Amino acid sequence: MSNRLSVQQKKAVETTEGPLLIIAGPGSGKTFTLVERILYLIENKQVQPENILVATFTEKAANELVTRISNRLHEANIKFNLNEMYVGTIHSLCLRILEENREYTRLKKNYILMDQFDQQYMLYQKLNRFLEVDEINTLLNFKSSRWKQSQELLKWINKLSEEIVDVGELIVSDDMRLRVLGECYRIYEQLLIEENALDFSNIQLETFRLLENYEEIRFSLNKKLHYLMIDEFQDTNTIQEKLMLLLSGERQNICVVGDDDQGLYRFRGATIRNILEFPQNFPEGVCQQVELSTNYRSNPAIVQFYNQWMEQNNWLHNGVTYRFDKKIEAHESNKIEQKSVIKVSGEDGLGDWESEVYLFLQAMKSEGKISDWNQVAFLFRSVKNPKILNLSRYLEERGISVYSPRSNLFFERREIRLVMGAILFLFPMYANLRKWNDNADLPEWEIYDACLLEFAEELRKPENEDLLAWCKEKARSHLTLSKNLDYAFSGLFYQLIQFELFSNLLSDNIFSVKDSREVRNLSQFSKLLTKFEYLHHISVFTQKNIGDSVVRFFNQYVRFLLQGGIDEYEDDSEYAPNGCVSFLTIHQSKGLEFPIVIVGSLESTPRKQYMEIDELLQNEFYQKPPFEPIERTKIYDFYRLYYTAFSRAQNLLVLSCQENVASGQGTRNVPAKYFTESYRHLKSWREEPSIYNLELTQVKGVNIKREYSFTSHINLFETCALQYKFFKELGFAPVRQGATIFGTLVHQTIEDIHKFALKGEEHLINKSNVEDWFRTNYQNLSKRERVYLAPKTQEAALEQVKSYVQRQNGDWSHIQEAEVDVSLVKDTYILKGTIDLVKGDGNTVEIIDFKSEKKPDLVKDQDALYRYKHQLEVYAHLVEGRTDYKVSKMHLYYTGEKDSNPYVTFEKDASAINQTIKSFDKIVDRIENHDYTIKQRPKKHCGDCDMRFYCDRNL
Repeated sequence: MSNRLSVQQKKAVETTEGPLLIIAGPGSGKTFTLVERILYLIENKQVQPENILVATFTEKAANELVTRISNRLHEANIKFNLNEMYVGTIHSLCLRILEENREYTRLKKNYILMDQFDQQYMLYQKLNRFLEVDEINTLLNFKSSRWKQSQELLKWINKLSEEIVDVGELIVSDDMRLRVLGECYRIYEQLLIEENALDFSNIQLETFRLLENYEEIRFSLNKKLHYLMIDEFQDTNTIQEKLMLLLSGERQNICVVGDDDQGLYRFRGATIRNILEFPQNFPEGVCQQVELSTNYRSNPAIVQFYNQWMEQNNWLHNGVTYRFDKKIEAHESNKIEQKSVIKVSGEDGLGDWESEVYLFLQAMKSEGKISDWNQVAFLFRSVKNPKILNLSRYLEERGISVYSPRSNLFFERREIRLVMGAILFLFPMYANLRKWNDNADLPEWEIYDACLLEFAEELRKPENEDLLAWCKEKARSHLTLSKNLDYAFSGLFYQLIQFELFSNLLSDNIFSVKDSREVRNLSQFSKLLTKFEYLHHISVFTQKNIGDSVVRFFNQYVRFLLQGGIDEYEDDSEYAPNGCVSFLTIHQSKGLEFPIVIVGSLESTPRKQYMEIDELLQNEFYQKPPFEPIERTKIYDFYRLYYTAFSRAQNLLVLSCQENVASGQGTRNVPAKYFTESYRHLKSWREEPSIYNLELTQVKGVNIKREYSFTSHINLFETCALQYKFFKELGFAPVRQGATIFGTLVHQTIEDIHKFALKGEEHLINKSNVEDWFRTNYQNLSKRERVYLAPKTQEAALEQVKSYVQRQNGDWSHIQEAEVDVSLVKDTYILKGTIDLVKGDGNTVEIIDFKSEKKPDLVKDQDALYRYKHQLEVYAHLVEGRTDYKVSKMHLYYTGEKDSNPYVTFEKDASAINQTIKSFDKIVDRIENHDYTIKQRPKKHCGDCDMRFYCDRNL
């Protein structure tokens, strides 16, 4: 255990038995304490890593925590399998529990996992089913668009899931709106069953039902999970709290960590009561409490400022205090005298805010205080506000790059306007779209017209002469289509980016966030295209579907994307990209820290976040009676929001606004009255020369080890490093041309067979059941992937499975483990693989990998076999590095082989394995250093690669 722990941190680490509440103030070393607590449990309490569950709030936080835990255990020379340890977001942990026990749920194999856009788009497409509900107009506004109506439905459906509302009770309610809401939820549940789909809220609800309805599964998890730790507990909702308490079982070794002053997610269903009332889940005096109140992050003046901010508000209401009484103190190492809180504002009525901000930044730069613009973060309530966008443009025009991925500027970016204009140009029927559609005056048409005009202007330039000729030819063919094409929108996109106008954006210097915005946005656009084709079952353009596809694409899909906004690329490996100041929402900044934080949006006031129907639901149908007085919640949340913003600053906190803005209705008081007390004592940066004496820290790097597997990473990189660059590193979405589900189908059915064998239910492995498992897998896999096999091809895949079963001759005793996910922490990365094991001689195991093809010629196909052998050697290294097993042999099993022995067997050779791992290390090193050079193109693979047009023209 680290000797750097404070007294309170040490207490938090060593208090392991029973419930524990850790109130962790800003910058108090919360993650460090959590990691040390995990190490303490393993080293001092002899707890197995797989007996620990750690839940975080975001994927990024989960990835960083996994890296820090694995590094710490690696340093301590402790063997463990990351895949057995339950670490992740609550959603990802629930998904894992569902995966492990899927046969007890409504879910079938190959279910569809919907993000929020998919969920809303499904509601939009099926909206008529909801509009048929009697009195639906009491719930939905019929004057709003169908898209807005689906958005409203989405909000209520997710709320009912997260609050575990009994829909049966809603349906018999006296209130018409509640009855309608209950009926809508019933329809939605039926849609999920029909689509074999799961949304984010439903992940938790399905897990809750699983644990409630199947005692044996809950007891099994309770037996496995001895210690639970839940981070950011103030941002959990009702169902998340219930899930974690169910998983803690009788041991109740549940440690929750958080800060009630930073509860920000009420709009997503979070309830601050979870952390404030946590001790009341247990008998009085059972739950221990530790307060981490020493701030290691910020200068004392900053800590004093945000303490006073919280003290301004009255947290007492009707004898109840809705906040833990605490005072954060700066660590003695931060005891400096300089002023650390100032204002940088436009003067009363002058409208000079942008220039003041710019001059302040330049002054700090010229005085040598700012060494990289990434030391500065601007925090706003929203980054989509026109004033904020104007400031962003003002700074960029003067040479200060701005990183603002959530500013809703995706469709304003030049590269997106050009690619949109190109697609419009390529479909001359675009001109007739308005005639085909009732909404001829949609505001989106102005955007489409501007994109088309901008692209047309580019086509007039001499350097784009070949692009113009290509576009004219394509446009003519689309207008007079007489036969099926071999592409749809996404295939057309990959043909388009071969030309210089776009290919210049795919240059080599694209691996810093600052330089990669254009290529990342094009990558994002490729994803939007493939998602459209997936949602609308379009694989190629035909004479019959081309017109309708263009209408749907522009009048529905892109229109809704424009209305909802698209976030640009965010880099998980560095939250403050070099060379840029960051423009972030306060929510987005949570958990981050910056040397200089400039807090804007000082004109804001508390906003009501509830409607009458919310009150009805809360008072009568939620799991617990109301907690905070509903009329006070907007005030509480307002103070928590800005407390979070102020506490992000390490060395200098800046409040910034255009003071007292004049408008058509007179002068608006800025800052708003809520900030007056905090703001009025601050000196302007021009009056405070001591700021130039401050020492600014460097932005800390995000510590995330990347995961690599042989099939998904190394094999792809060895096949073509450029293909890896575009599809893995930059995230372009493949069209899935020639995609086959044949091999997956064979693998999944063999996995089903192995699962029954391992459960001791060999008698169920018969012809009828195998056929049923196969058909079910095909039905759900083809639905999910939108890829279909001809009946003869299906029969061929089924024959491979039957042949495998026949060859086992009813003896399954050799199966040791099936589809085991194993990971091994290396010095610079995490090695992952999925492995089938069979029993070997003595106490050894043998690795088996299934290939759904005919056995290759052992002489002619040596290269392929050599690569497969490497893969098996990586798996052997994983198994021996992680488990106590010794590997004796490695097999390839060719399920398509009819005439001869389907096995190709390799003896395990330790020296060969070492060489393979060394070459693996070198490839990972190349990937991490962005070295994607290739000596020559792998011609036999190019024909199936979407980037072939680009490579043909540019390499």
